[in-house]
This record gives sequence, C-alpha cells and structure tokens, in this order.
Amino acid sequence: MSGFTRVGLVVVGSVALAATVLATPEPRATWNLPTIAPANSPWHTALLDMGAAINKDTAGRVKITVFPGGKLGGEPSVVRALRAGSFDISLLMLSGLAQIDEGFNALGVPFFFKDDAEATAVRDALTPMLEKRIAANFHLLAWTHGGWVQLFSKKPLKTLQEIKQANLWTSDGDVKMLSWYKANGFHPVALDAKDVASALQIGTIDATPSPAYAASLLNMNTLAPNMLDVKVGPLLGAIVVTRKAWNALSPEDQAKVTAAAKVFEQSTSVTIPAKEAGAVVEMSKRGLTVNKMAQKDADELHAQIDKLVTSMRGDMVPADMYDAAKAARDARRK
Repeated sequence: MSGFTRVGLVVVGSVALAATVLATPEPRATWNLPTIAPANSPWHTALLDMGAAINKDTAGRVKITVFPGGKLGGEPSVVRALRAGSFDISLLMLSGLAQIDEGFNALGVPFFFKDDAEATAVRDALTPMLEKRIAANFHLLAWTHGGWVQLFSKKPLKTLQEIKQANLWTSDGDVKMLSWYKANGFHPVALDAKDVASALQIGTIDATPSPAYAASLLNMNTLAPNMLDVKVGPLLGAIVVTRKAWNALSPEDQAKVTAAAKVFEQSTSVTIPAKEAGAVVEMSKRGLTVNKMAQKDADELHAQIDKLVTSMRGDMVPADMYDAAKAARDARRK
C-alpha cells in the first residue's frame, strides 16, 4: 500500500488531541552489484541499462550500483559475501553459481552441447529445478551468455596429452572440479578469475579456458597467443538476488525488477554469441594463432572426454540434474 495519512484520536486527560500518524513508506533498496564482467563490456553496459530502468520504473525505490571487473572481489569471495548479507545481488558465471548450488554444474559439462539451441533448451528445462534448489537463500533473476569457451595457451596445444601437461587455470573455490582434473591426469591451478592475466604473465599458469570475445576484451592474445579451435561449451551465467533482499521488495517492485532483468537476459544472450567470430578475427590480426587438431587427435579427445564427463554424474553434478540435462538435450536433438 502506498504512503498515506491516517488521523487518530489521542485523549490526554479530558483533552482530545488530533494526532497525525504517517504510515511507513514503501521499502527502499540500495544494492551493490559486484561482477567479474569487464568494465565497459556488453555485460557491464547491459547491467547499467538494467539498473537505470529499475531505478526509473520503481521511482527510485530500488537502486543498483554496478562494480565490474572484480573490483569488489572474485566470485568465491562474492558468494561468501552474499551468504553473509554483505551484498544483495550479483552477476555470477557458472563457477560462482556452482558454489551456491552444484546443480548449476549440469550446464557446464564439457563438450555436452553442440550449439546455442541445445544449451538454451537445457537451461530452460533446468531453470525450475535450479530455482527450487536455491529458493531458501536466493532468487534467480535472469540468465546471461558469456560465449563459447575455447582454450588459450602460451604454446600450441593440439593433443589431449599436451593439454594434460599444461598448467591449466581452474576457478578457485571449486574443490570438486580441482579434484576431478587431478584424478584424470590434468595439472589444474586454482586461482581467482581476476588473477588469470597476472598468472599467465608470471608463468603460474600457461593455459586457460575462455570465450573468445571475453579473451579479446582482456587482450588475452598478448599473454596466451595460441587458441585451440575446439569449442568446449557455452559459458552461461545468471543474476541472483539474496532471498532476504528479494522478499523485502513489494510484489509490484519485484515485477518491475524482473521485467528489466529479462531485457538484460535477452540482450546479452543474443549480442555476446554474435561477437565470437569477429573476436577471433580481430585477435588474429593482433598476433593470435588459431590451432586445429588433427582428425585422429580430435577423435581421441572426444572419446576420452565422453568417458571423463560421465564420471561427473553423481559427484560434481547431482545425478538428477545430470539426467534432466541429458534428457532435455537429447529431446532437442530429436
């Protein structure tokens, strides 16, 4: 109910006094939104547009300030801060989302998807399950697309064995992924995403998975001038709000925030994948070498990966989420 004035009657002795009681104003929220999305990137711009729309549509009752580029910490620390109530909202990629709930790992299984249509079909099928899994603590506001992950490295990597020998970046805080890599013969190095560039520079790692467009924005070609032309999978992300912060909004403001967030989802899910090919061309002009696998090496990679990803079921990926993802993907393929 909007603000209003109610007149009550207060009796002091024999004197009647009119007392004006102002109702409590509608809830207001000021949210800081940390993200590792680079400053001035399409994700950052779309978040700013979303924040402006929300501020306007709610008449200033909900205000969002965006902090890009990991300024307020990497995803592991942001997730901890969300749980502690230090932040109310964040745009997280799958590695961060998986620290909220491992069910999100079902969307990040390597070589699981052939194209965006499959990834979108599975994402949409799993969304109600994920919303239910996180409902006690978080509200899933909108999805985003980070592009298709490929492998960037200091020296050419063209076989599975060469990939296994490389010091490969993996997200800090994802203990199960780290264990999975090690158990299958890889050499993972767990780091905060914001430290990847410096780690490449000093040699802590010599290879990192990354979507091409994001790599272009970060000038990855100067630190890892080789790219293996094998698409690992789409990098998905989502905006999540803490349940406490979400429930503090009126239903009317929740609807307005949701509408603006869906515009963000539609915008980034279309514009980012469209920039992938152009990003590779642009980096090639700046010194990037695109390496292709020989057919026998590609066949070996896929044969081994098929076995490796199956081992994720029931461990890294909850069995019911893995099965639901596979069913949705196979249905799309039919």
